[in-house]
Amino acid sequence: MIGCESMLEFMLAILANALNGSTTLHSTKIDRNTERLRQYDWFEEIYQDDRYRRLFFANRHVRKYLQHNRRVNQMMKKKRAQAKCIDFSTNN
Repeated sequence: MIGCESMLEFMLAILANALNGSTTLHSTKIDRNTERLRQYDWFEEIYQDDRYRRLFFANRHVRKYLQHNRRVNQMMKKKRAQAKCIDFSTNN
């Protein structure tokens, strides 16, 4: 059984993570979303470009951008979200 003090510390840690945003990257999610996007010519074009390809594997900001399912779903449907992704990838 967890003591009251330990439980309080645990709850505060959860709250701190929620407020600061999680810094953990979920590689499985990122890889799955990348594969989904590779079905589209506009994404495959930047993915195959050596200048940007390494970003999908090494750049934390780009990987975090690709880990969000909602953002990826938007990119699959809307030209504006696609343009934002391209801009984000080429400027990082």
